Amino acid sequence: MLLREGRLGEISDDVLEFISSREADHRIFEADLLVDRAHLIMLREAGLISEEDASSIIQALDDIDENDLGPGEDVHEAIEAYLIAQVGEVGGRMHMGRSRNDEVATCIRLALRGEILDLMEEVLSLIETIWRRGAENRETLSPGFTHTQHAQPTTLAHHLIAHGDALARDLERLVDAYARLNKSPLGSAAFASTGFPIDRRRTCELLGFDGLIENSMDAVSTRDFILEALSALSIQMVTLSRLAEELILWSTTEFAYIEIDDLFASTSSIMPQKKNPDTAELVRAKAGSVLGSLAAALAICKALPLSYNRDLQEVTPHLWRALSWTRGSTRIMDGCMESVRFDVDRLEKSAGAGFSTATELADSLVRSTGIPFRKAHRIVGALAATGDLPGIEDLDRAGEPLGIRPSEMGFGERELEEALDPRRNVERRDQPGGPAPAETSRMLLVREEQLLQYRSRVGEMREKVERALLQLRGISS
Repeated sequence: MLLREGRLGEISDDVLEFISSREADHRIFEADLLVDRAHLIMLREAGLISEEDASSIIQALDDIDENDLGPGEDVHEAIEAYLIAQVGEVGGRMHMGRSRNDEVATCIRLALRGEILDLMEEVLSLIETIWRRGAENRETLSPGFTHTQHAQPTTLAHHLIAHGDALARDLERLVDAYARLNKSPLGSAAFASTGFPIDRRRTCELLGFDGLIENSMDAVSTRDFILEALSALSIQMVTLSRLAEELILWSTTEFAYIEIDDLFASTSSIMPQKKNPDTAELVRAKAGSVLGSLAAALAICKALPLSYNRDLQEVTPHLWRALSWTRGSTRIMDGCMESVRFDVDRLEKSAGAGFSTATELADSLVRSTGIPFRKAHRIVGALAATGDLPGIEDLDRAGEPLGIRPSEMGFGERELEEALDPRRNVERRDQPGGPAPAETSRMLLVREEQLLQYRSRVGEMREKVERALLQLRGISS
């Protein structure tokens, strides 16, 4: 094997399989070719390799296919061995001024950058879908819950905006992580830089990075960018899991607020009547898997001395799996939310269940009579214990132990009727962020502008990368 010929001898199949990263390396194959091109161009421009040698190596890179590669510890060694086999010993000049340590760190950042950009666009699509469904249901009454118990009436728009807002924060976390991810470690070599007069800023520019990981020891040994990405993925999966849980609950016979589209459901092998929310259940489960990936990566990195250690090889498989699970879950939830059917009549009938207007009744007593809220709370709490919606006489009886008769203090039948009306409850709650249709309409207008800004920002990040890589391919062709 190429890297063992000088210092070491043969290697057994068991040991090679144990130390190899080839199974996971297909995720960085294309990134490796881009890194090789950028490094070769820089070497040529710096006069460290001849035009002829650089051109012959780049030509071989153009013709390479992942299936052409032979065995090796990793994809980097396999590519170099392939090049030497194709163009002779001149292929070995490609590795001048770098190490596998900075090379692999650069490849992971490059590949992860593309995946994160794709995920950002998928999250944007899901946010847009959720907010659009909210806009369709600004007037739709809906039950609101705390502790999974009926709490107060709200609107379906208010509920959906909440899910979209949580995802918007998830998107912002990805954008923040991207700023630290999109930095170049290339040229740091093993950890102590190199004695060759290379130009790190040139390879940084060629690969579309936003700057350097400057300290060469830090550059090759840190995987905090992976930990940060996994943290962002984990938080997003918790968000998706909460949404999935509501789809599961709301699709049950007991709730029956929604029907999940057939495309995102399955049936039973024995019970033909069943329509199971399997995709939402798997999103809920995959959230646990992503959390496990973060825990595993943290445990691997937690006690590693500077600089590079082979332990880090075990971090990236957790990253790629978590990315696949998160991206797939995001797309699935987008399809679910796009196609889900809401039972508007049942939602509206359920909005007032469980004496959910009790809070507004207490508030109305305060507004009409001037009594302290805590006394109003006690009066309405006593009424709630009976399980029946109250009349004026019931209010007076409940207030008597406190020396309060609401009917004699300006609270009459009209005030009671309005307080017990779920729609009137919602309309009153027009403070910023409240469920009133006028307020949710305002929030949705603001969020339409936010979506445009998010899309513009993600588009600019992608455009910068694509422009740099297009120029890289043009220079090296």
